[in-house]
Amino acid sequence: MRKKNKIVLQDIEASMNPTSVELAQVILARAGLEPRKEGSTEKMHKILIELYERAKTAGRQKQPEAAVMTVEELAIFAGITRQTMYDYLKRWLALNLITKTSYIVNTKVIIGYKLNGATLEAAFDRAHVQVNNIMDLTKKYVTQLQRVIKNEKISASQQK
Repeated sequence: MRKKNKIVLQDIEASMNPTSVELAQVILARAGLEPRKEGSTEKMHKILIELYERAKTAGRQKQPEAAVMTVEELAIFAGITRQTMYDYLKRWLALNLITKTSYIVNTKVIIGYKLNGATLEAAFDRAHVQVNNIMDLTKKYVTQLQRVIKNEKISASQQK
C-alpha cells in the first residue's frame, strides 16, 4: 500500500449573490484544494482566477504559452513561498485540474503549470472524472473485501 495525496472535500455552499472571489474560494474548498492550516494563506483562490484568465488570453491570442504560470508566479499569487507552493501543487495535479508543461522563450525552457482544459469548466470536468475513477476503484475494493471476508470465514470453518 502506498501513501497518496490526501484530498479533503468540504460540503460548503456559496451565498445567494456570490462574487467571483467567494465562488473561487467555495470551489477550492469543495475540491479539497484550499490550505489546511488556518491562516496559512487567504489568497489561494487568486491562483484559480489567474489560471482561468491566462487560459482565456492564451486562447484569444492563440499563444498557448500565455496560459502557463511558473511555480514562482503561482506562489506570488497565493502569497506563499515557492517550496510551500510545490506542496499545494501536488493536490492540484492529483485532481488533474492543472497540468505541468514547458515552453521555450528566447532559447530558454520555462517549466510551469496551466489549467488542464481551455476553460475552468473543462478543467473541472477532468477533475470530476478523476474523482469518479477513484470512487469506482474504491467500489471494486469494497466488493473484493466482502468476497475475501466471506472466503476467510469459509476457510476458517473448514479448518475446525
